[in-house]
Amino acid sequence: MKQIPGGPDFRRFFVGHAASLLGSSMAPLALAFAVLGTGAGSSGLGLVMAARIVPIVLMLLLGGVFADRLGGRKVMLASDAGRCVVQGVLAVVLLGRPALWELVALVAAWGVGEAVFSPSRDALVPALTEGGALAGANSLLSVATSAASVAGPALAGLLVATTGPATVIAVDAATYAVSFLALLGLRLPAPPAGAARTIAADLRDGWSEFRSRTWIWVTSAQMGLFNLLVWAPFLVLGPVVARQRLGGAGSWGAVMAVYGTGAVVSGLLMLGRRPRRPVLVATAATAGWALPSAALAADRSVPWICAAALVAGAGSTVSMVLWTTATQRAVPPEALARVSAYSTLGAFAFGPLGLAAAGPLASAVGTRTVLGFGALWQAASVAVVLAVPAIRNVRQPAGAPAPGGLPADVTERAAP
Repeated sequence: MKQIPGGPDFRRFFVGHAASLLGSSMAPLALAFAVLGTGAGSSGLGLVMAARIVPIVLMLLLGGVFADRLGGRKVMLASDAGRCVVQGVLAVVLLGRPALWELVALVAAWGVGEAVFSPSRDALVPALTEGGALAGANSLLSVATSAASVAGPALAGLLVATTGPATVIAVDAATYAVSFLALLGLRLPAPPAGAARTIAADLRDGWSEFRSRTWIWVTSAQMGLFNLLVWAPFLVLGPVVARQRLGGAGSWGAVMAVYGTGAVVSGLLMLGRRPRRPVLVATAATAGWALPSAALAADRSVPWICAAALVAGAGSTVSMVLWTTATQRAVPPEALARVSAYSTLGAFAFGPLGLAAAGPLASAVGTRTVLGFGALWQAASVAVVLAVPAIRNVRQPAGAPAPGGLPADVTERAAP
């Protein structure tokens, strides 16, 4: 375990969270086949998928408030316990013939747990690391996420084929229990008691911290438009193109597996790397996201598309690790979960709209047009964001600071 940075508490958290990530990456595939097995069809599957996403969008900000008030560990314990129970009940329900409303209700409860967990995790990691270990810790978490995204669906497919969806959901419930026990063993000081405040006041203060750093809200907006215009069409139309001319699901699976492989490899290479201008490098790395859509739009062969996906996957980890670490160091610990919640909300709120609109839009103007526009948009957006002074002015001090330690004149130089 010496290779894992951050001390015993981070190592304990990492093992538990990695297990939870694997379970969470397995569950969507099993759930999809479970819904289709009820005869609900694609419309029913869309309803169940929305039932998971909508609570995440609606509850993110409250999750940030409670994490900053109570401490990330307490909120994460409650989230893991709740999701363990929900998935356990869902596994039992799937042994019979569940009604669609039962699946919608349980999946919505699952989404609430995910919403409150995410901001708490981002706020907890700095408390588990010291000095220069923060970037390495974020790199390892990124590696775990990417590895789970590759291994989870493959394992889930095997289990669904041999034992059924209920088994996969039960495994997911067990991984939440592993994460709960890991969190339970952490030894962290209680967050300082603050004056009694309303939720609205906490949200206003969190918004003030979010908007006071131009580089945070600009990159969050860039990510939101990326998910709407680039990634959602790629995820929806990529399988369509693969079925039409690339050989089907196997080819598409290879593309996504290569994307995940690029993310894993770059995460390992990021260990110990601390560029002086982290947000500049993070933004430049997102240029790679234009390549897979461009390759599909240009009717490239599978090897070309895989090469593009490899670069995009590598860039995704570089961007996420550097941006997350810079944010954790720049934002005061007592506001970090709320800032994370605002950023995540801005980045993903329009994703469902992109998923819903990609198909109809492609029918109207053509698949190549939609994908090509996405590639051009991403390249142009990176150029525009790199021209923002605040993006270039965030610097990493030579001596790795504690969370909140980036000088205000650097992180807020171009603040509105």
